[in-house]
Amino acid sequence: MQNIPMDLLRTFVKAIESGSLTRAANLVGRTQSAVSLQIRRLEEIVGTQLFLRDAHKLNLTADGQGFAQYARRILALNDEALASIQKPTVAGRVRLGAPHEYTASLLPEFLGKFAQSHPNVMLEVTSDLSRNLLRRQQEGEFDLVIALHDYRSNNDGRKIYTEPLTWVGSDDHARHQQSPIPLVLAPPPCMYRQRVLQALNQRKIPNQVTYLSSSYNGISAAVKAGIGITAMAGSTIPEGSRVLTESDGLPSLGQLELHLHRGGGKTFEALKKLEDYIEGSFSKTTPPRQNK
Repeated sequence: MQNIPMDLLRTFVKAIESGSLTRAANLVGRTQSAVSLQIRRLEEIVGTQLFLRDAHKLNLTADGQGFAQYARRILALNDEALASIQKPTVAGRVRLGAPHEYTASLLPEFLGKFAQSHPNVMLEVTSDLSRNLLRRQQEGEFDLVIALHDYRSNNDGRKIYTEPLTWVGSDDHARHQQSPIPLVLAPPPCMYRQRVLQALNQRKIPNQVTYLSSSYNGISAAVKAGIGITAMAGSTIPEGSRVLTESDGLPSLGQLELHLHRGGGKTFEALKKLEDYIEGSFSKTTPPRQNK
């Protein structure tokens, strides 16, 4: 069995992130022709075409999309293994902004492992709605922001994860069967709120907001108590909740994308390490659970 050289995987991922072989060449310190040769060598090893050949855009094939997930996971594990045994040299402070639900569910584990690998990096984490985080980043408050965007949006930033926006109710109640449907939502400008109200109103399904909270924990507690139903990103649904689907009479809420946004002009090493670590960690996130 063949082994995949790590430098080929790193060039492959940089090409995806930058969207250009020319930019990827700058990032890995090689010429464009050398990068092209690396991509072709990687395709020979895996036995399939990874990129569609297009003079204007660099798009992944279906096989390339699947392989990209493995490539990111392998690189993240490689970097984590090296960092765990090498003397920590990366230091500094990184100001990270992220949506409430991710700082309460997935990020504590991710950031905990990062802190173990890079004990000299101080993380300053702030939670807020995505639109507020991006506005505050423009005002200079954050070095890095994880933000939610509409599926296949043309927003800036680096896409790191795609998942469904999912209806969530209590295991012990059936509030989705009431009319009007009681809703547990965050205040504007929450993307989930906008999606929920638009989807229900388009289907002319009676609804009313019965509970408002800007806190993920507050929304989760209200749903579990049976005050109403809500919408959550698939990977952030808490235990003790019930996933509701179109078979329950509810409209589809579509997909979400998570993007990483780096503050303008910021390139210091601690920031880059955190950026790569978060991307690799999300690539290892398991698919959202579904009810049996």
